[in-house]
Amino acid sequence: MKMSGNVTTTPEVSKHFTSSILLWMRTDQPRQAGMDRWKGPHSGIISATPGLLEYRQIHLAEHNPGRWPNASGIETAIPEDRRIDGIAEVTFENALSPLVGRKQTALAFEDEVNIFRRTLLHAGPPGSSRWYDVAPGGKPGSRAIIYLRRGDGEGTVAFHTFVKKDLTPALLTTGGLKELRTQVFLPWNEKTWDTPNVAHDNPDDQHLHASVILGFSDDAARDAFYDDHAGHLTELLAPHVSAIHAYDADAALTYVRNGKILPHYEE
Repeated sequence: MKMSGNVTTTPEVSKHFTSSILLWMRTDQPRQAGMDRWKGPHSGIISATPGLLEYRQIHLAEHNPGRWPNASGIETAIPEDRRIDGIAEVTFENALSPLVGRKQTALAFEDEVNIFRRTLLHAGPPGSSRWYDVAPGGKPGSRAIIYLRRGDGEGTVAFHTFVKKDLTPALLTTGGLKELRTQVFLPWNEKTWDTPNVAHDNPDDQHLHASVILGFSDDAARDAFYDDHAGHLTELLAPHVSAIHAYDADAALTYVRNGKILPHYEE
């Protein structure tokens, strides 16, 4: 976002069709063993899927009780059994790409049970995943991943409008962001990603309805974001949400970029 005097220009935004698969590692083996298999052999299965514009893995920190400050009437502490270990962020070239990649997706289905105990796929309509070019050429050294649950009585359309028209501009004015991606989700449908021998339980009161990925120069800048801006943002969010789950990310590994498989993942 560029500043000129007192005038703020909105950064360029690209709109995409993205699926975010929330992942919980198996507990009958060391967590790191699962993370390593996901990072290694499993990534090759997904990367080979035709029709991908981008594929990256977001590895979340093992200890993530919830970074968002306490707020009255809003769940900011992440329940232990719903605490996510990682996110597979899959962005397609177009709306028909998932059909082209079904054969490779079937292989991913079969391998999931070797790594994960629960997987939940969240996707929005084509074009509802938005990437803001807040720092052209910049590279985040730290990330926060924030999941939002709608409040009671907040409709889907109104909530999507709020994320786009109110929340995103407020995030942009915080300054210093190295990455900003927002995604709103369609209503939950278990059959969309009904992989065998892996749990897909997602009670109504645990549904998530949007995500925000924030990139910062380093961990200190991420911490300063919470200290300096979370209070004002909570006031903005409070009428619309019942939960704010804020995670620290250990890494964001990109395996496919601009439709091409990278020879080695990039952080």
